[in-house]
Order: sequence, then C-alpha cells, then structure tokens
Amino acid sequence: MSSPVRIQPDPSFVRELQAAGGDSVKKCYQCATCSVACPLSPPENPYPRKEMVWAQWGLKDKLMNDIDVWLCHNCGTCSDLCPRGAKPADTLAAIRNMTYRKLVGPECLGEWMSSSKHLPKLIAVPAIYFALIWIIRMGGFGIPEGDIRFGKLFPGDTTIDPSFILLFIFMGWSFYKGVMNMWKSFGGLPKTFELGDVSSKPTLVQAVIDVVRDEIVTHRKWNDCGNDNTERFKGHWAILFSFVALAIVTGIVAVSHWGSYVPGFGWLHVLGDTPMPLYSPVKLLAVAGMAGGIYGLVMLTRRRLNLDAQKQGSSYYDWYLLGVIWAVFATGAGAFLLRLAGVAGLAYPVYYLHLITVFMLFAYLPWSKLGHLVYRTTALVYARMSGRLPLSRVEDKIFEI
Repeated sequence: MSSPVRIQPDPSFVRELQAAGGDSVKKCYQCATCSVACPLSPPENPYPRKEMVWAQWGLKDKLMNDIDVWLCHNCGTCSDLCPRGAKPADTLAAIRNMTYRKLVGPECLGEWMSSSKHLPKLIAVPAIYFALIWIIRMGGFGIPEGDIRFGKLFPGDTTIDPSFILLFIFMGWSFYKGVMNMWKSFGGLPKTFELGDVSSKPTLVQAVIDVVRDEIVTHRKWNDCGNDNTERFKGHWAILFSFVALAIVTGIVAVSHWGSYVPGFGWLHVLGDTPMPLYSPVKLLAVAGMAGGIYGLVMLTRRRLNLDAQKQGSSYYDWYLLGVIWAVFATGAGAFLLRLAGVAGLAYPVYYLHLITVFMLFAYLPWSKLGHLVYRTTALVYARMSGRLPLSRVEDKIFEI
C-alpha cells in the first residue's frame, strides 16, 4: 500500500502569484481545454493544466522548479479558448516573473523589480552615481564649454568604461549563479527517452545548437502556435538586430580605443574615434540599430496595448521592460540629435539620462523579463537533453526514421 502524499498549500504564495500577473488563476475549473489546445504541450504530463492546479493550491516548490513554464511561448491560445477566462498563459508568465527574482540574490533587487512602488529606488542608484561624477567633474551641474563631446563630462577611460565593465561582471556573475540554481532545480526531473533511437540523448553542445537554431535565431516554434504572432515576430527580430548592431558598434569603439594604447597599434583609434562623422560605416550601423530598435518597440508596444484592450492583461514586468528599452532608445536618439543640433544645454542632460537607462537595463537584467534570454535558453537546453520535447519535435524525429 502506497504511503499518502502530504500537500502543504501556501496561501501567501497564491496571493503573490496573483499580484505578479496571475490574478485570474482561481477561475480555473480544470476542464483541460488549455492543455488540449496547446500545440506545443508534450503528450506526457501536458501543461498548463497541472500548473493551474498547483497554482490554485499554492504549491510553490513545484512551480518554482517546473521546467514546463519555460517551454510555453505565451502565444495566448489557451487563454483565448478558456471557457472561464482563467488565462493560463498569464499564470505561466506570472510564475516566470516570480522565478526571475527568486533565482539569485541580492534579494532586495528581486523585490524592487516586483512592483512599481520600488521604481524610484531602481532609478536612484544610477542617477545618484552619475550625478556625483558630473558634480566632481564640473564642480556642480555645469555644462562643458566648446564643441559637444560627452567624454568631456563623462570620460570613457576613468568613468564610463570602468563603471560598465564592473557592471557587466556583476551581471554575468548573477546570471551564472541563476543558471546554476536553475539547472540544479531541474535535477530531479525524470529523463524521458522512452523512444529508443527516435529520441537519442543529445550532448550539451548539440542541445545548445538545437535550441539556438530552432528557438532563438529563427523563432520557428512561434509558427506552431495557433495565434497570429506577426507583430511579435517582427518586434523581437527588430530588437534583436538592434542590440546586435549596437553591440558591434560598442565593441569596435572599445577595441579601437583601448587597442590604440598597444605599441604598434596606434592606428586603431581611427576606426572608432568618437564622435564619428555621419558617413562612417560604424556610425551608419549605429543609426540603423537605433532605427531598428524603435521600429521593434513600436511593434511590441502596439501588441501589448492590443492585449490590454482585449483584457488579456499585462504585468508590471511587461511594461517595465518596454519602458526601460524605450527610455534607452529615446534618450540615445535624443542625445545624438541634440549633439548634431549643437544644443549643449540639453544634449548633456539627455546623455546623463541615457546613462541612467542603460545602467538600469543591464544592472537589473537577471531580475527582469529580459532575463528569459538566458533562463529560458537554459531551461530549453535542459529539456532537450532530458527528452522533454514538444510533441511536434518527437513526431518530426519519428518521420525521419
């Protein structure tokens, strides 16, 4: 005779989940329409029905260690077809949002990222830091004289580069700890390679290549979802192109500047000496990246507004991310145009705001929705290695043999 399983519901967790975006979870009455409708849900232990049960009972440990919440593409088909309006897609998104702030410390950052009431604190950290640099450099909030060069106010060698190098080290370490904690939490999951040669276990490298190809670069799985993802696809692709383009530009500027200090490589400064002329290929790539980012933001913002109008809802995490990226591109474009126009009294303050927004984007990345670039990739790689594949992928392999 099997021993009984003791279930310990956590009502406080349910309330926290509802506040994070899963406010309609209690409406679910377990009809399983969501799991039947989802084209990506695996045949064994399909989601999101079981997640809705666990969420209603407040089974925190199960949900925080559940790999399936990361396999969902949040297309919204399950929410559209739910006869009770329980919005399973919103509940899975809320679980992911809560997981972001639980994976790695410091706990205060995870807490600050969870509610708009803490937004002033998140802004204050970089605002005070860069304001102190301004005051020390100028003896107050004065404006540098002469031609507009942002390096006069925030020198790269002594302020910007060291600050953001340390920031990226902090971000990378936080992601490393988060990924390790996530991988460890999945350790108890069963391996599901019951199909013999049909689903042979891939290596870690093979799994990473598979996920990057099918999930990240091509976004192919979105085409398997029932809803139209055109706006979402265009928006994500434009933002991805923008970040890649701007990362290349930043890399060229950094290598050309620091590389020019190496004996025999003084000529490198010509490649990325700032401010660059408008005809510079590097500058043109930066402008293209800026334009692509704004286009992608328009697509994603319009989609988010449409979802709100259809009462599918958006969480604070959704709007925080869009807001910060909008602020990065708006202040970056503003500083660029004001410098061209020669309006120093506005160009320097807008550049100051740009530094604040860039700091916020990257410093808080492991606790924001954008962290799914790392965490969701980790979960997908583990799912691929453990055999937790969507039905369509299993069928693809069956037809191959």
